[in-house]
Amino acid sequence: MDSYRELKVWQKSMLLVKEVYHLVNLLPKEETYGLSNQIRRAVVSIPSNIAEGHGRNSDREFAYFLAVARGSKYELETQLQICIMLDFFDNETAEYAFQLCDEIGKMLNAFIKKLANR
Repeated sequence: MDSYRELKVWQKSMLLVKEVYHLVNLLPKEETYGLSNQIRRAVVSIPSNIAEGHGRNSDREFAYFLAVARGSKYELETQLQICIMLDFFDNETAEYAFQLCDEIGKMLNAFIKKLANR
């Protein structure tokens, strides 16, 4: 692939960014510099690390950045669960974000495995 923008996992993670930014708007204003900021940083980290890894010189380095993206996905899922626990929004509201997280996680796992087998 010539560009990380052609990667389906990057494209799907960009959809996740958009969805999560909509969810963050539902949080109370007092969370602007707390949970909201943490959530935005985690979700932006996913496509950012995919892109950075694509620009590296080896499959091993790429796999490392994909693993970092996967870690950010887990962090994001935890933060969304915290929002639900604190009644900032419910499961139904976050359903699409969790669906995207699941799909991205599977894609990242498969990609990391593929790079390890080259």
